[in-house]
Amino acid sequence: MTQSLTIARPDDWHLHLRDGAMLAAVLPETARDFGRAIIMPNLVPPVVTGAQAAAYRDRILAALPEGADFAPLMTLYLTEDTDPEDVAAAHASGLVKAVKLYPAGATTNSASGVSNFENVRPVLEKMAEIGLPLCTHGEVTDHDIDIFDREAVFIDRVLDPIRRSTPGLRVVMEHITTANAADYVKSQDRDLGATITTHHLIINRNHILVGGIKPHYYCLPVAKREEHRIALRKAATSGDKRFFLGTDSAPHLDGDKLAACGCAGCFTATNTMPLLAHLFEEDGALDKLEGFASLNGPAFYGLPVNDAKLTLVKSDTATQFPEKIDTENGPVTVFDPGYPIHWSVAR
Repeated sequence: MTQSLTIARPDDWHLHLRDGAMLAAVLPETARDFGRAIIMPNLVPPVVTGAQAAAYRDRILAALPEGADFAPLMTLYLTEDTDPEDVAAAHASGLVKAVKLYPAGATTNSASGVSNFENVRPVLEKMAEIGLPLCTHGEVTDHDIDIFDREAVFIDRVLDPIRRSTPGLRVVMEHITTANAADYVKSQDRDLGATITTHHLIINRNHILVGGIKPHYYCLPVAKREEHRIALRKAATSGDKRFFLGTDSAPHLDGDKLAACGCAGCFTATNTMPLLAHLFEEDGALDKLEGFASLNGPAFYGLPVNDAKLTLVKSDTATQFPEKIDTENGPVTVFDPGYPIHWSVAR
């Protein structure tokens, strides 16, 4: 028996495309299903200025497959030297849709991030004035804070004080991983949204550690206890407009993932929409999938919903996703949920 669901074409509100050969290999995986994506700026060197964002956008557009209909939404990497006027000009031109806050050392290529938040206050105040959202990697990096507590401590020590001291600043809590974060979002009535990844809806920390270390499930923020995964599922499938899809799809070469000090990130661009259809159906919430994947994000960013549609089809036969995506420099492993998925995107 075949079942289908047609929704407005989805967007990805948190995506890593990298650059060069990696960009060329992974971009088609996103452009196939998604109309737009918020592009992360943590390249080496990072995308700090409007001119750098424009150059990166041009490289992305040049790498698109012929005939692809995809718009990269550019961001700037916030540093303690960021110029508020450059940020305002990049936003006014229509190029930049958000600024990304990485606490220094929090994740891949975050060494240029923020250590002293007082030093970025002028930028945050300018962003509040012009309505430009701040996307946060919500973890503290203090060595005395357990890695599983970094997100909850960030909310108390960094995020809430920033929001209180900068009225009107619009914030996206990216890739939330805890019930604490979901509850914080629900407790606020304005200027706050949150993205949830595909993989954090599927895995908890047992998937990484039980029966041997599973490097392809290692990500940052790291997956937490099962109770937190359940809280994320409830938030994503609730219909609450403050929660929307940001895959944080983060490609790394297999050699880098499997190294003694392996890279953090799950590559989910290839199969996110079928995985989400499975999850939302499992939770009796297929009617909420369009909101989460296609409507809530544009509403928060003040953008129109995509005119194009995407149709998901369920069949009796399990869908076969590629195990790896090949690049010039080696393979990238596609996220494996660990169980059969019977949904696919109609082509």
